[in-house]
Amino acid sequence: MTAHTVGEVMTRDVVQAHRTTPFKEVVRLLDHHRISGLPVVDADDKVLGVLSGSDLVRTQAHRDGTAPSPAVTAGDVMSSPAITVHPEQTVPDAARLMERRHVERLPVVDEEDRLIGIATRRDLLRVFLCADDEIGRQVTEEIIAGVLGLAPDAVRVLVRDGVVTLAGRVELRSQVPEAVYAAWRLEGVVGVVNGLSFRVDDFAAPLASARAGGREPAGGPRVRRLAPAGPTVPAGPGRTDGEEGPSAPPAAPGPAAQ
Repeated sequence: MTAHTVGEVMTRDVVQAHRTTPFKEVVRLLDHHRISGLPVVDADDKVLGVLSGSDLVRTQAHRDGTAPSPAVTAGDVMSSPAITVHPEQTVPDAARLMERRHVERLPVVDEEDRLIGIATRRDLLRVFLCADDEIGRQVTEEIIAGVLGLAPDAVRVLVRDGVVTLAGRVELRSQVPEAVYAAWRLEGVVGVVNGLSFRVDDFAAPLASARAGGREPAGGPRVRRLAPAGPTVPAGPGRTDGEEGPSAPPAAPGPAAQ
């Protein structure tokens, strides 16, 4: 399962300013291109900082009106140093960086730190435009057949509006959370509904061994063969118990009844 890279979703035609670009010209650039921020570069296209509409408003808010302000340029109001990414970094990595550093855009630079593009939150969200049919194909081919090594039709896969529903029976109990989490990690997936059952409980013997102080039962580990369990939908954030619907991946299932 290959994640999209920043280079695949970034905007290549970048509106930019230089350190000496006047304040009013920066405002015109933002208004004309209908953007909320832009990178500031030097003569070699190396990123010096990033400037947003919030930076411009903040500058005006600090004017007290008692004395004329000196000429203000992009270099005076930009945030520096800029937080940048490289085109080969993955979209999830870029999203985590945005969230951690509380920024709305990331200039994309090459190996010499020259500006080659920009990635905004809107750009990163494009991965969620992946069609349901394509997500279903990835789940079946890459997870059911590839990761779990099962026949493609062993698990029924339904995808609607980015929500993946898994139904059917896998061989081992441990394969249930493995399938759910693998589906959740696919780009474009917004939720996973787990309706999987299992044939062999490969969790049973380790749990029994741990309760016995680490001693294996005579005759080696035991496994239990279980009847298929009914589909379950774990409660997700914002729902009370008993409500059904898509959710983030559930925790590994607990011990089955004897």
